[in-house]
Amino acid sequence: MKKFIKVLSLAVSALLIFSACSSAEKNAEVQKDTDSVIVAMGTSSEPEAGFDPAYGWGAGEHVHEPLIQSTLTVTTKDLKIDYDLATDIKTSDDGLLWTVVIRDDVFFTDGEKLTAEDVAFTYNTVKETSSVNDFTMLDKAVAVDDTTVEFYMTKPYSIWPYTMAIVGIVPEHAYSADYGSNPIGSGRYIMKQWDKGQQIIFEANPDYYGDEIKMKKVTVVFMDEDAAFAAVKAGQVDLAYTAAAYAEQNVKGYELLAFESVDNRGFNLPTVKETTDADGNKIGNNFTSNVLVRRALNIGIDREQTILNVMDGYGTKAYSVCDKMPWYNAEAEIECDKDEAARLLDEAGWKTGADGMREKDGIKAGFNLLYPASDSLRQAMCADVQNQLKELGIDVTIEGVGWDTAYTRALSEPLMWGWGAHTPMELYNIYHTVGSSAEYSPYSNETVDRYMDEALSASSLEESYELWQKAQWDGTTGITQEGDIPWIWLANIDHLYWSDVNLTGAEQKLHPHGHGWSIVNNVDQWSWK
Repeated sequence: MKKFIKVLSLAVSALLIFSACSSAEKNAEVQKDTDSVIVAMGTSSEPEAGFDPAYGWGAGEHVHEPLIQSTLTVTTKDLKIDYDLATDIKTSDDGLLWTVVIRDDVFFTDGEKLTAEDVAFTYNTVKETSSVNDFTMLDKAVAVDDTTVEFYMTKPYSIWPYTMAIVGIVPEHAYSADYGSNPIGSGRYIMKQWDKGQQIIFEANPDYYGDEIKMKKVTVVFMDEDAAFAAVKAGQVDLAYTAAAYAEQNVKGYELLAFESVDNRGFNLPTVKETTDADGNKIGNNFTSNVLVRRALNIGIDREQTILNVMDGYGTKAYSVCDKMPWYNAEAEIECDKDEAARLLDEAGWKTGADGMREKDGIKAGFNLLYPASDSLRQAMCADVQNQLKELGIDVTIEGVGWDTAYTRALSEPLMWGWGAHTPMELYNIYHTVGSSAEYSPYSNETVDRYMDEALSASSLEESYELWQKAQWDGTTGITQEGDIPWIWLANIDHLYWSDVNLTGAEQKLHPHGHGWSIVNNVDQWSWK
């Protein structure tokens, strides 16, 4: 309670609007500003490097459409591509040149016109400095004239429009080392105030070129889950992120909203036998290296039971890293079948002993399952997996670790991960031989690699979708149950929020990984009843 009072007192000192509310009341008589909203996010959502796209604003774990800057493209509710600044996009036959025409009626909030020079400057800057997104496919960006920019690629990259949807355009004339703290953009909002560690206040851009902005002022306060829920009960925020642990509560004047996501949880299964790499790190796992074992694990876990036990039902079953996406292959879907799982384990030579646990050549069946020590949800999921697999005679131990050692240990021990992004590159990074996260299997399949390479070289996004789907399963090989199954996906967690019953939020897209800024992607269209 003391912690809450301390956090809340800081917020109150910074937010005069809070002073109108009693700390014990929330009722319909409280007069609301009809064009402002207060949103509580987690403390980890505060952008450490500020609002500079070169340092991750709008990208990375909390993918969203930047509020302050404009982007060339946007994603639609069904995660297809639409235009923002762009009015026309063409690509060359060899996929090495993208030509984008932009609007000529857009101005930065300091009055300067936005031109193709600013677009080229932004992309050349993020290419050189971004540590969050991969821009190795971009050679350079060149402004042909005021409204035309050309992107020269180092290799074909058909999904470039998805990258263009998260890179906010910055003004070349007003860009400096402290841009992240004093951003100038052409988007829907202007950052008016940032009290670090407490709150950020945005106000509507009066010269915005798009649809009319309904919500003129947006205040984002940063709180841990306990403080956010206390602020809800006190009526001091209009919308606040929360967790399933609070879902059964009743708060007068508020309703619980649950938004589907592709914020999934699953664990890697090392596909090779145990050995060491050149640096002396242990890689591979003698138990999970058998494909029959991996298939047994995949169908031996009841995902619905996990969602009910761990998330109180607030989630959906996950089968891949791209569920519900345009490039998802429904062949990944399976039903829990513990009898078939037992048969596969028998076939793999892991027989049930007198104690009910399986063994082979005197070795017990099992593995150590890691989770980030600070993540209670993943810990609970690991415990549920442990209990379910014990029914199959598999001894799973669980261990919380810090990220300083987790990445290295995951080379040989399964780790409960969190993924989920609005781009097929998530699939590439996890399953392609040269993918940035493929080492955690480690996994390599020439056919799967070829489909993904062809997808990146495709002449259109629509053509690429089918190739991404074949990479998952083509009827013969792939990464699904009947294929190599180097990862097991369990659940896509619902993102939960307490919302004032009189607040009407625009329809949400599938949320990506990260319970943060994605909720306010369309805050400009929110309204009060």
